[in-house]
Amino acid sequence: MNAADLGLPVDVPSTALFTDQYELTMLQAALKAGTAERRSVFEAFTRRLPSGRRYGVVAGTGRVLDAVENFRFDPAVLGFLRERGIVDEPTLEWLADYRFSGDIWGYPEGEVYFPGSPILRVEGSFAECVLLETVILSILNHDSAIAAAASRMSAAAGGRRLIEMGARRTHELAAVASARAAYVGGFDSTSDLAAGFRYGIPTVGTSAHAFTLLHDSERDAFRAQVDSLGRGTTLLVDTYDVTEAVRTAVEVAGPELGAVRIDSGDLLLVAHRVRQQLDELGARDTRIVVTSDLDEYAIASLAAAPVDAYGVGTQLVTGSGHPTCSMVYKLVARAESADAKAPLVPVAKKSLGAKSSLGGRKWAARRPDRYGMAEAEVVGTGPVPAALADRQLLVELVKGGEVVGREPLEAARERHIKARSGLPMSAIQLSRGEPVIPTEYV
Repeated sequence: MNAADLGLPVDVPSTALFTDQYELTMLQAALKAGTAERRSVFEAFTRRLPSGRRYGVVAGTGRVLDAVENFRFDPAVLGFLRERGIVDEPTLEWLADYRFSGDIWGYPEGEVYFPGSPILRVEGSFAECVLLETVILSILNHDSAIAAAASRMSAAAGGRRLIEMGARRTHELAAVASARAAYVGGFDSTSDLAAGFRYGIPTVGTSAHAFTLLHDSERDAFRAQVDSLGRGTTLLVDTYDVTEAVRTAVEVAGPELGAVRIDSGDLLLVAHRVRQQLDELGARDTRIVVTSDLDEYAIASLAAAPVDAYGVGTQLVTGSGHPTCSMVYKLVARAESADAKAPLVPVAKKSLGAKSSLGGRKWAARRPDRYGMAEAEVVGTGPVPAALADRQLLVELVKGGEVVGREPLEAARERHIKARSGLPMSAIQLSRGEPVIPTEYV
């Protein structure tokens, strides 16, 4: 079974109410004014990266495609809108037949982005496009924030394995999305079974401190776990005394013991001591897994420690201090009439301060330097320069209302590794800095 084909795993009839009320009241007013069917172009982008971050990571694209397909106003949803008097009857009749029939282009999932990058471009009538604003931003802002944190942690881990284990630190549905985004950003597995079921992400997990405390002795707990899960299991060794626990673990499981997990204390010091003890006991192949409120900085600080894997929870699922990417969804072009042949006119909000935007349907390309590394994110509204024609970033995701850009999650994960490796080396520095490449408008 392909779990990704099961549909959105939430107990609501559709994604149509994952929206703000003003999307529907704008629709009602536009229908009455006769402007609802004007051809329009919306773009999702961010004006700036979170403070100190050097690049962003596109994640959630696959979930956006699911959400667009599930954006339906069924009788129960229409009944709710009617009962609350949110929109009038002509608008309800229009919503009853809603199916997105436009086109969506965007950066493929796993790609990196920068300020001004047109991460997603949605084209169709104003009415059908405006309704998707909230759900698109909800998904992209959350998932991209988690993926960016995961990418930084992955870079800091230097090839060591990463386990996502933040399900208990966030909303139960956000936990599933977080596990997916973390996988895109470079994590190897998750503790969340719902994420494994829906997205095919490898799942891991053995025992917690409660299992040790349940038994009359630590030896009894280890014996019970090894008898059930085999010698290759991971034993948690910091419930009482770490040194004694490691000795007991090897006595119970033998040198074939798969791993030990350390969840407290000075991880750098304890990991060195545990590695030495394991080697002295003949368990040279037994791995060391560390957990305990890790983030990218803590992971980097353990680079010299004999650690084989990191388990990360709270800091990952909260974006390591940046739980959103501040993406916006703006109308950048629209036709002057509902005539399908009417030309598009660039539009943009004029604002003092930092809330201005650039009108016009945009393309984007990443220009390399003479060594093949990225040196600029080039964004334009006119013809694409010949030198950048084969370096355009946007791909077709939805055509005429039909999803054409769905892909396996592994593809997004592999794309991110490639995209990150194509940035200047300073991109993976954890110190605060500006975006690693500038955005140029042409």
